[in-house]
Amino acid sequence: MLLFLPGLACDARIYAPQLAAFPDSRAVDGYGTADTLEQMARIALDRAPDSFDLFGHSMGGRIALEVYRLAPRCVRRLALASTGVHSLREGEAAKRQALQAIGWNHGFERLIDTWLPPMVAEANRADPEIYGALRQMNLDAGQAVFDAQIHALVNRPEMESLLPQIACPTLVMTGELDTWSPPAQHAAIAAAIPNSELVIVPGAGHMIQLEAPAAVNAALARWLARPREINPQLQPHL
Repeated sequence: MLLFLPGLACDARIYAPQLAAFPDSRAVDGYGTADTLEQMARIALDRAPDSFDLFGHSMGGRIALEVYRLAPRCVRRLALASTGVHSLREGEAAKRQALQAIGWNHGFERLIDTWLPPMVAEANRADPEIYGALRQMNLDAGQAVFDAQIHALVNRPEMESLLPQIACPTLVMTGELDTWSPPAQHAAIAAAIPNSELVIVPGAGHMIQLEAPAAVNAALARWLARPREINPQLQPHL
């Protein structure tokens, strides 16, 4: 089975083109008000079989790494898309709180209309099937979920030391025009993970699953076709 993990203010709808293309797949349809990445990872594990392929987007990529940390032998293949592995940077918490405050003071719709546009490549913002669907999904999340997930992100654990320990075939992917999680950041992630492949999706921003579904699905198909070759020196220990 292929398990998809959504990111901040997203749910299973972010993966609609992938769920349609890969019959043996499912997506975690949100995390409720869980406010740590570990809690979200345990929600994912509760909904997964004993062995599965794992794809995480944005915050979902960080959750995927937590899943791998908790249950490395369960993950057959790992995909990290439009994400980051760095620890909290100077000023990041304040910027995220300022975004939350827009919702507290002016309503959640204003927050989403501030946060979402830079996440989507400019050419795709005029497409209602892309942008309209994303905006409605984000609005449906609501402020309480957004706040809980921001809490998880600003209190995230260190992850960079985990990357060299990843023993399964790994796909690292982002959009060519993603300014939030840019290609150079993903090149560094891929360089740190043995047996990884880097894919940059042309013309797409941060929300690559809906912005460029054909390219994303093609990369997923290639990744799923890779044999699960495990380096014995990287066998995870429980």
